[in-house]
Amino acid sequence: MAQPLREHRRGLKRRSSAGLFPGNRLLAGDAPIDSKVVWNACQEAAQRAGLQKSVHPHTLRRCFATHLLEDGADLRTIQILLAHNDLKETARYLHLSQGHLHAAASPLDSLPLEGRSPQEE
Repeated sequence: MAQPLREHRRGLKRRSSAGLFPGNRLLAGDAPIDSKVVWNACQEAAQRAGLQKSVHPHTLRRCFATHLLEDGADLRTIQILLAHNDLKETARYLHLSQGHLHAAASPLDSLPLEGRSPQEE
């Protein structure tokens, strides 16, 4: 992930004090891009992809968190990546991941049954 950002920075005509994504058309301004630029890019990408639902930057954030969860990342890692102060904020993504919930083993399944050896179970 860091390599594409390095390449982007090297490709800038002049380095801005505004960070990696300066706001003017030449990508060398002294002010950062505003949130409308990102919002418009999401809208355009969704339209080009033929999506009917509304897509906004926070949609991407939610998808990122849900995919992390479904791929086995723990909530604390997701909390750090999303910069949530409270784990309750991150726990909201649990309801979005049905596969993650169904994959959880029940502690009752590990109890030995009376009359059966552990090998039979």
